[in-house]
Amino acid sequence: MNMFGRKALVIGLVWLMSMSAWAAPSPDALVRTVMDEVLEIVRQDEAIQSGDASRAAALVDEKVLPHFDFRIMTSLAVGRDWRQATPAQRDRLIGEFRTLLVRTYSNALTQYRDQQIDFKPLRAKAGDTDVTVRTEVRQPGAKPVEIDYALEKQGENWKVYDVIVAGVSLVTNYRSSFASEIRSGGIDGLIKALEAKNDTLAGPAK
Repeated sequence: MNMFGRKALVIGLVWLMSMSAWAAPSPDALVRTVMDEVLEIVRQDEAIQSGDASRAAALVDEKVLPHFDFRIMTSLAVGRDWRQATPAQRDRLIGEFRTLLVRTYSNALTQYRDQQIDFKPLRAKAGDTDVTVRTEVRQPGAKPVEIDYALEKQGENWKVYDVIVAGVSLVTNYRSSFASEIRSGGIDGLIKALEAKNDTLAGPAK
């Protein structure tokens, strides 16, 4: 995923930041309403705009990621090897994968500028509990990036379980590297690799 793709993904993620303040409307209406409010907040946050990755990480951790289903996301990213992990290993994998996304996207969030987001019609039927919200992020001098959000309705709330950037699934994008780590070092090897990656990403935020 190139730099603009990562930036575009971050822009798409920030619409989730104040989700808990809303009831459960249709997922596309939720995206539209919350994104407008949250992007305005981000534009006015001088600390984030000046590169404060720790502040951005706290914002992502508190406001964005609670609306993701990390158990589903992690199991999809690990793939068939998920079945061989113990409950304790699964909990560690979920925690490290969550941290990985916090640190990756909080660093990119500090580079957010005034990109434009276009929303596409929602292709869903009444009663659907698994939908995809499609958007396109446009920035002058760069090719538009399509971002799709896969959401599952859990009770009265919608949870994101995958993000697809320019046709590339977030969870499947990690799957091949995760499988490689498991082949060489087992589940514990993957956990150690994620810990090392997270330590590296933590550097700029310190």
